Formats: sequence, structure tokens, C-alpha cells
Amino acid sequence: MRRAGVLAATILGFLALGVLSTGPHSSFLSSIAQAQNIGMRTVSGTVLDASSQPVFGATVFIKNEKTKTIRSFDSTAEGHFHFAQVDMSTDFDLWAEKDGKKSAIKTVSSWDARKEFVSDLKLK
Repeated sequence: MRRAGVLAATILGFLALGVLSTGPHSSFLSSIAQAQNIGMRTVSGTVLDASSQPVFGATVFIKNEKTKTIRSFDSTAEGHFHFAQVDMSTDFDLWAEKDGKKSAIKTVSSWDARKEFVSDLKLK
């Protein structure tokens, strides 16, 4: 019983000092929510043809250089592609292909701190 009392007093002390907060804008609770996405980014862009027009139906690949796993996405009518939950601590190769044409391979580097990596891929 004494241990529970000490724990309760400690928690109440933290609340009184503002270390823990229970309000709608709680920094403690928001930190926990933000921690769920630490280390993840989005990778997006547009697939273009040689004349810089958007390409529909190109397959865009993103390859994890650590595990060698590959994810793919078919570009939209506007040529757009989007990958979510891309690990920021790993390097990735990014490229597009359609009808025997292939873009240059771009590296999404683990040294790049951007949470939103945007790059166009030009088919040649």
C-alpha cells in the first residue's frame, strides 16, 4: 500500500510541476503520438516522358538497399506516384519503367532529413 501511495504522490508531483500534462494540448501525450512516426517519410513525385509530359501507368519502384525488398506503384493519369512509411534510416533506390523505357535510378539517402522526399522521374 505504501508503494502505491509513493507512486501516486510522484505522479501528482509531476503533474503539479507541469512535467506531465493531461490537457488537450499535452506535450507528453503529443510526444508519444509523434514518436509513432519517427523515422518515416513519404516519397512522391511525377513520372515524365522525354518531352516532360506526365506518364500514366508507369511502374515506379522503390528498393530498400538493406533488405533488398521492392515496393511498386503505378503512376496516376497525372503521372504522380506516392510511397508512405519509407524508413529514413535506410537508403532506397527509386526508378520508373514503362514500355521498355527506364528512368535514371535516384537514391533516397538515409542522410537526407526531409520527411517528404519529392522527385520527378524522366523515362528515357
